[in-house]
Amino acid sequence: MSLRGFLSEMEERREVVHIEESVSPRFEVSKLAMEFDGGPILFFENVEGKKVVVNVCGSRDRICLALKSRRQDLHRKLVTSMHYLRTPEVVDSAPSQEVEEPDLGDIPILTHFEKDGGPYITSGVIYARSSKLGVENVSIHRLQVLDDSTLAIRLVPRHLYKLWMAHKMEKKDLEVSVSVGVHPAVHLAAASSPPFGVNEFHIANSLLAGELKLVKCLKVDAYAPAEAELIIEGIISWEREALEGPLVDILGTYDVQRMQPIVEVKAVTHRKDYVYQAIVPSSMEHKLLMGLPREALIWEAVSKVVPEVYGVRLTMAGGGWLHAVVSIRKQREGDGKNALLAALAAHPSLKHVVVVDEDIDVYDSEAVEWAIATRFQADRDLIVVKDVRGSTLDPSSDQERVLTSKVGVDATKPMDKPKEKFEPATIPSTSRIEGLIESLRKRLAIR
Repeated sequence: MSLRGFLSEMEERREVVHIEESVSPRFEVSKLAMEFDGGPILFFENVEGKKVVVNVCGSRDRICLALKSRRQDLHRKLVTSMHYLRTPEVVDSAPSQEVEEPDLGDIPILTHFEKDGGPYITSGVIYARSSKLGVENVSIHRLQVLDDSTLAIRLVPRHLYKLWMAHKMEKKDLEVSVSVGVHPAVHLAAASSPPFGVNEFHIANSLLAGELKLVKCLKVDAYAPAEAELIIEGIISWEREALEGPLVDILGTYDVQRMQPIVEVKAVTHRKDYVYQAIVPSSMEHKLLMGLPREALIWEAVSKVVPEVYGVRLTMAGGGWLHAVVSIRKQREGDGKNALLAALAAHPSLKHVVVVDEDIDVYDSEAVEWAIATRFQADRDLIVVKDVRGSTLDPSSDQERVLTSKVGVDATKPMDKPKEKFEPATIPSTSRIEGLIESLRKRLAIR
């Protein structure tokens, strides 16, 4: 189960566009990627003589294909994979170790936006373990290239940070692998938020029906997907730090600069003909990979407080992170507000949540706005929570204390009025008229 295997499947579906022209890793790849954001996979054949691929998970439908799931079953599948873990097989040799390099020198690492602090590895899946804590962790973190043998890693105070801090207390470096070019299931698993102590490779293996294989690194005590395109082996220094950033984050704005730990590169291994995979910050792919696992957590949490959840979407305009729409079947008054509170608790970065009835498509922004216009009253259906934990990515929040105000909008139909008052009008149709409509559509398309 590899990136190139998935790319081969997408080639058959004509989801891949090959770019033969020479393109620079500095701005040019990211410029083309954002021009076709949400569209096909872009496969660059010549980026300083190397192959680069972007936009692999740039559409929700492609992610469904990768996981062999229907859209309506996607959240359930992601949640199930977090509860029913499967330990991957460890193999003795792997394609990802065909060639060994001493440093990062020849990798076509991208510089994405004008004011970025430098080239960034954005798709790296990082594995680490602590023998003291008995914990393994897999997650995705941005890595700024400082030189051919050192990187600065952005450590948000989550699980990898906790492992690093445990080592730092003992003045020990943390050994890690950074895998680039992996199957979408591995990225989704690495972006999920299971309880501390769960190895996300086991989640990925569940999503891949037991087909994920790992290999032990050559120079450090770490594991990586055997079918990865490229593996960076290194240590996160317990004492060395560097100024990291700025970098555009999921909302399309620049994150602030911070002192962050340094990763010292010990080895680089890769396939002979490796394809470098990049994720352009703030792209559709970035938002979907970060947001989909959170959608699954929201779906699970809301499912515990209302009988039926029909859909969950983190909107793209909200960065795939700050704004959610949840569709439920309401059985009694209060269900909408319970759903709002459950959603906010499931994803602490959420800022605004709208809950709608099952007749509203969460993927149709106009339908959601129509529900707010016709079913919502602010004095009755609005929840405002002040001074609570938010997201460091929100430039309008108190970014020092990470505090924000949150809003919940209950746009479900009130049950004390006839439901007919809230249903859109329809016009009866006949097969003859439907045929005429189809004919007109074809004529207009030709024009």
